[in-house]
Amino acid sequence: MILKNLHTENKPVQTQLLFEPKDAKVISLQIAKGETLKEHVSKVPALLVCVSGNAVFTDEKGIVVNLNSGVYVMIEENVKHEVKAIEESDFLLIK
Repeated sequence: MILKNLHTENKPVQTQLLFEPKDAKVISLQIAKGETLKEHVSKVPALLVCVSGNAVFTDEKGIVVNLNSGVYVMIEENVKHEVKAIEESDFLLIK
């Protein structure tokens, strides 16, 4: 299966739940070129894995991570963060 094919709507930011284990979630996330997953807070720690594309993760602690294929970032709970896509980008978000 191809992650890109999960996102069929014409929206700048799309998510698709892949499966939901008992106490966790794995979410496919796509952000269109030039768009931003706006600043927000996660209530639980999360792992964001870039599958394809190019994006920049930033958080309120000043952490900046350039995300491209195979690069990941650990997201701390209760820390404001955002992701800006330099080009169309696909991610797996594991919570």
